[in-house]
Amino acid sequence: MTLTTESRTRDLAHRPPLRGIPAGAMPMVAFLSILAGFIGAAAYTHSAGYFVTFMTGNTERAVLGWFDNDHLLAIGAITLLFSFGLGVFVASMLRRRLWRSGHYGASVVTTVALAVAAVVDYALDQTGGQEVGFIPIAFVAFAVGALNTAFVKNGEVSVPLSYATGTVVKLSQGIESHVSGGSSRDWLGYGLQYGAFALGALLGGLMSMVVGGEMMLIVATGVSASAILITYRSTGADHTAA
Repeated sequence: MTLTTESRTRDLAHRPPLRGIPAGAMPMVAFLSILAGFIGAAAYTHSAGYFVTFMTGNTERAVLGWFDNDHLLAIGAITLLFSFGLGVFVASMLRRRLWRSGHYGASVVTTVALAVAAVVDYALDQTGGQEVGFIPIAFVAFAVGALNTAFVKNGEVSVPLSYATGTVVKLSQGIESHVSGGSSRDWLGYGLQYGAFALGALLGGLMSMVVGGEMMLIVATGVSASAILITYRSTGADHTAA
């Protein structure tokens, strides 16, 4: 006996959410994870190897730079850590005061920060070079920090979009849980999120072969701007509030 369209819809509605992913939010999580990977890869390939998504790496650089007598590297890493954290702080503050529900606010802050990065890069580099300077990259780190506040539950980030290390840990734990008697839903959400982030990194790498400099930042701004529309149309209510 085949299920009717109505019964299939009802079955999907009552299906438990993927672990770690708010009910019904997987498409948004995937898209914003792609955006995070895209921005990170694009920034890395057209700068002096700066991390805007990998704060673990920046922390190690900040500490080890002093041991290697590379103080400039250490200061740069500390600055990016601060910029990333400031992005989280500002977006969280705006969310508390201006948009208590919906995920689009984080995309707005991200888009504005990327646009500022493009303008600053153009103003500072009149040579038309392919590399992006450190100051614009600091704004990009701010943008990625803000993006991570898209999903909040009980006042805390529930889906860290650029934290691939944590996603891999949870993915592996979910697989163990499945093997030990659980279901594929214990890890599938984390697998999709990680795959989306990797896809974004791939797309960012491919884009870096075509454009660079402020044009790379302009493209990233355009992709981020599309996230505003997608998240706004998809979140009449805040999925993470439940």
